[in-house]
Amino acid sequence: MSEKFTPVGELEREIVAELFAMRDEKYRDFHARLIPNVPRERIIGVRTPRLRSYAKELFRSGRAEQFMQMEPPYFYYEEMNLRAFLIEQIADFQRAAEEAERLMIHADNWATCDSMKPKIFAKNHPELIKCVEKWLKSEHTYVVRYGLVCLLTYFLGDDFDPHYCELAAAVPSGEYYIDMANAWFFSMALAKNYDEAVKYISERRLSVFVHNAAIQKSVESRQVPPETKKYLKTLKIK
Repeated sequence: MSEKFTPVGELEREIVAELFAMRDEKYRDFHARLIPNVPRERIIGVRTPRLRSYAKELFRSGRAEQFMQMEPPYFYYEEMNLRAFLIEQIADFQRAAEEAERLMIHADNWATCDSMKPKIFAKNHPELIKCVEKWLKSEHTYVVRYGLVCLLTYFLGDDFDPHYCELAAAVPSGEYYIDMANAWFFSMALAKNYDEAVKYISERRLSVFVHNAAIQKSVESRQVPPETKKYLKTLKIK
């Protein structure tokens, strides 16, 4: 453990010790390169499937609620992700949404943000879109990014409404991790709801960065037909 780690109480000390027992140092070294803004000493190296399984173990053991009472942020990256995976298990929509926002206020990397997918969100789209609209206006980078991730996860395809593209396009540009999520949203929209999404590319309604990144992601996607990729390439802003 890092000398900088100061546990809040005995439970956190126990949980961190258990996380270290699951450590895979090669995975830690690999994953650290994917989240360069997180200091290496704060990454233990627990694989995501194992961490999700451990979150369920905490629920069964009755320790989950006690851990949730410890406010983020935590020292270790895996502690943040553990809280995200505990939030996934919450059955009450309002509490899950509040906990998700609270965690994202303290998040400092894209991986913690993108991995949290509460089961209850998929069953409550009318309530969720209200939260998304709020999150997209937040002053916190990863709250905004999480709103975009929810938008592309739950509101494309059969549940699509043209208004969702308007919401994404209205997000201010300039923050890298927000812009990349927005490009991801539009690339997925081009794959699943092309007729509406392509207007934002052909009419240049997005920032140059988001515009070009969305095209690049679409070109790299297996979900976009070759002829569509060819057309999108002609729309790239040089």
